[in-house]
Amino acid sequence: MSSFVTFSQGDTSTFKAQLALGLNSPLKNGFVSGFEGKTYNFPTVNLGVQYMFKPVLGAKLDFSFNRISNQNNTQEFKLNYTRINLQAVYNANKIFSSLRQNKGVFAHAGPGISMIKPLGNFAQNKTSFLNMMAGIEYHHGISSDLSVYVDVSYIHGFAKDFAPISDGFGAFNGNLLTLTIGASISLSGCYYCE
Repeated sequence: MSSFVTFSQGDTSTFKAQLALGLNSPLKNGFVSGFEGKTYNFPTVNLGVQYMFKPVLGAKLDFSFNRISNQNNTQEFKLNYTRINLQAVYNANKIFSSLRQNKGVFAHAGPGISMIKPLGNFAQNKTSFLNMMAGIEYHHGISSDLSVYVDVSYIHGFAKDFAPISDGFGAFNGNLLTLTIGASISLSGCYYCE
């Protein structure tokens, strides 16, 4: 989540909502031997709200749903990877001072929890674990209260290894890369008001 902030804006861009859609790529070492996920999976859906405490620093709470399925010619499976994270947000526009006023770059990072739910024959093999994610967003303002953005994020899972014999197959406990495109809607003013 992000905001376009200038020093004269006051309350603008304090509170906003975001919705994004895109792809995910699970790292291969997170699967049980014999199971391989597709390199790119659709969909990844992100929903979130953000509050900026200061022009350069804020926080956001976001929810993400990701579907992961098997590579062709490998053991068939599908699973839902859901996460919830509380993250700090940093307005990096000072670093990228050459950007126009209706553009912005924002970094975000913070802890959360990942919940894995295999589908079909492996539905009983649910698991959850802590995660840490970090990402960067590039925004382009469309109007005073709407911007479109691209987000690239990495989610690192802190899961213990699982034993396929006792714990079952079909689970994933690894790391995930996501690429999403979305819309950010200001709920408290506009992004780049004069």
